[in-house]
Amino acid sequence: MLRYVIKRLLLIIPVILGVLIIVFFFQTVSGDDPVDQILTEGATEAMKEAKREELGLNDPIVVQFGRYVWKFVSQGDLGTSYKSGQPVTGEIMSRFPTTIKLALGSVLLSIIIGIPLGILAAVKQYTPTDSGLLAFSVLSASLPSFWFALLLISLFSVKLGWLPTSGLGTWKNWVMPVIVVSVASMSNIIRVTRSSMLETIRQDYIRTARAKGQAEYVIVFDHVLRNSLIPIVSAIGNTLGIQLGGSLIVESVFGLPGIGKYAVDAISQRNFPSLLGSVVILAITFSLVNLLVDLVYTVVDPRVKTSLFGKGKKKKPTAGKA
Repeated sequence: MLRYVIKRLLLIIPVILGVLIIVFFFQTVSGDDPVDQILTEGATEAMKEAKREELGLNDPIVVQFGRYVWKFVSQGDLGTSYKSGQPVTGEIMSRFPTTIKLALGSVLLSIIIGIPLGILAAVKQYTPTDSGLLAFSVLSASLPSFWFALLLISLFSVKLGWLPTSGLGTWKNWVMPVIVVSVASMSNIIRVTRSSMLETIRQDYIRTARAKGQAEYVIVFDHVLRNSLIPIVSAIGNTLGIQLGGSLIVESVFGLPGIGKYAVDAISQRNFPSLLGSVVILAITFSLVNLLVDLVYTVVDPRVKTSLFGKGKKKKPTAGKA
């Protein structure tokens, strides 16, 4: 198992390098001069040239890329923010807990609501209940997050005054952001749970269990759901990874100081180090989430553990006595 984990961690390296190459490429073709974001409008051309030389912007892009990667690997340095003048690593780490809380809270809500609704849709296949749940999942997946967020603010904050519009004061500040982020992922979990259970429920051993007279709830939860967890766990893991980087708009609308809002502000300010650092951290986090999901597979289904970690060694047959 340790060997497999180390192998997967090593595979994160080319992923991060690929992300860095793409972002550096777009920085090159964008034509933006970072010096214009750092210095004031009254700066002379000589001052700008001195600043470019200080930041190493006059070096070839390959040299800049290699220097950035080396500093990140050796020191964990993601550069310095053009706007605040502070290390990007520290600014991101201070915002990372907010993004994690939002992602985990929304995934938890999606699991609590999505899996039971998916089970209900599978058990009630081709009934009005099934059709209604499928329509709900499609509708929730189609809702624009910014529009849904503004709708909740208008109802619960402006008209009713029950919930605050922004900030991180109390638990009430998390209610609307968690609901908005969880809606789209909830629809995915409903559909995956339904389809996975329908595939399992047609198996021969399910018919055998019914023929033996087992209770329906035992069949649904102990046999069908238990053997349908692999796709469901995969959907939950992908949802968590996506929400870590996909809550950019939600964090901006509700004023949550997370990595999403930090990245959006960096884009509007042309703050390249902050944007690149956000992308790198989110890519690493997404890769680690995928690794965690693979490890959870081994708990859900022992057969996966055998296929992933089994050494595959066969014992040599012993010679029989004459």
